[in-house]
Amino acid sequence: MPPRLISTAGAPKAIGPYSQALSAKGFLFTAGQVALDPTSGELVAGGISEQTARALENLRAVLQAAGSGPSDVIKTTVFLVDMAEFAAMNEVYGRFFGDHRPARSTVAVAALPRGARVEIEVIAVVGDER
Repeated sequence: MPPRLISTAGAPKAIGPYSQALSAKGFLFTAGQVALDPTSGELVAGGISEQTARALENLRAVLQAAGSGPSDVIKTTVFLVDMAEFAAMNEVYGRFFGDHRPARSTVAVAALPRGARVEIEVIAVVGDER
């Protein structure tokens, strides 16, 4: 069975030659989400907390479009422009996932698209793998 393209208006459209997510063999692989408002296509106002919340809500929309949700996430990768913002990002991230604790890597990067401070991607289980 070929990978299934996942697309939703609840998250920003891809700004390049990639997909919001692909589902294959019981797994969902998302593109990284930054804090773009899905309606305006603009970066949300505020700092790292607001950007983290928006990026996670964008991911929630992609997960839902695939028939999955935050509790189905098994791995995340967080890209931060400034590791000094880790604690603030982590607080918002922790509220989003609640008691669920997916594996995570956090990587410092020099820059992100559109001047974003944080980008997050996930791998989740979908369908019969849950």
